[in-house]
Amino acid sequence: MPLLRFDLIKGRDKESLKKLLDVAHAAVVEAFEVPERDRYQIVHEHPADHLVIEDTGLGFNRTHNLVVLSIISKSRPKEKKQKLYALLADRLETECGIAPTDLLVSIVENSDADWSFGLGEAQFLTGKL
Repeated sequence: MPLLRFDLIKGRDKESLKKLLDVAHAAVVEAFEVPERDRYQIVHEHPADHLVIEDTGLGFNRTHNLVVLSIISKSRPKEKKQKLYALLADRLETECGIAPTDLLVSIVENSDADWSFGLGEAQFLTGKL
């Protein structure tokens, strides 16, 4: 936890996709201080005309490298969220060639009772996590 959902335009090769996921995971581990094996990522690929992602008037020009990242997580301090946004923008540009203007991130918060990692248990509530 957190759970990361990537919405992307179809067409990335396997190596580029793996790099994107690895870089995003490293940023989450650093910013949110979660364990290395706390990795939950889902990729959804779409035809370009199925994603309409504008810029809320900021003047960005989005490209086919667009990454829409939806994160579901327990509550995090705003400083950690801001650190994550900065790390993602910097590292995705440096390591994956994805412009910071092609990154949109949204975080949805929930609580410990909202997670079960298996076995029909809420491990945060039972003390197993």
